[in-house]
Amino acid sequence: MPHCTVPSAEEILDREFPVLDKGFVRLVDYLGGDARIVQAARVSYGEGTKSHREDSALIDHLLRNEHTSPFEQVILTFHVKLPIFVARQWIRHRTARVNEISGRYSLMKDDFYIPALADIAMQSADNKQGRAPGPVPEDLAKATIARMESGQRMAYEEYTDLVGSGLARELARIDLPLSMYTEWYWQMDLHNLFRFLQLRLDPHAQLEIRAYARVLLDAARAVAPSATVKKLCESLSCRPVTSCSVVLPGLRYQFDAASM
Repeated sequence: MPHCTVPSAEEILDREFPVLDKGFVRLVDYLGGDARIVQAARVSYGEGTKSHREDSALIDHLLRNEHTSPFEQVILTFHVKLPIFVARQWIRHRTARVNEISGRYSLMKDDFYIPALADIAMQSADNKQGRAPGPVPEDLAKATIARMESGQRMAYEEYTDLVGSGLARELARIDLPLSMYTEWYWQMDLHNLFRFLQLRLDPHAQLEIRAYARVLLDAARAVAPSATVKKLCESLSCRPVTSCSVVLPGLRYQFDAASM
């Protein structure tokens, strides 16, 4: 079949959607959509005479029976700006193709993540890798943020001083904190993106990476609406479903089960 163009994906292509305090996600390119999935499954030429309802039923069948290879035909490429500690969690999804900014070649920007006051929390007593529920006192939250900002400022001043002294950039960067923002191009097929979203939208995932996952979900919904909503509803065990709504900043997509 010819190049697959998806109108809802074209609407958001190359737009920056803010995440956290200084980050963003941008869909820079995509290959395929729902039509590519069904054509790959049928191994046929052209769009044929199949109806939308038949295509939707086929996607449903593929998902329920875990026939995953047709979903690998759909590729999404993102430009992402994210804190390094989020990137270190993200990179565990090894089926992606990644190209990250290099601190050996480039000067690192003075961009650091600072959590919102409401996101400052104590260590959970029963979860070794999570935060305790409930806010901390406001004065403690403000003092914590002030200490973070001070440490970041000192680290970046040391970095710029070392670079200015002529020290190699690859050495000057090594004391920079995990809160510094990095950028990368990140490409993944739809099947593996679904797996990423299952893990990173889970309430046990860290709050910051969940914020990015929500935007990736909305981008996937724009590129492959039927497949993404069916997968979302399947993952949430919400069958039978009457409708699902996925919101991207500035856009709202409403998917009616009658068209599934």
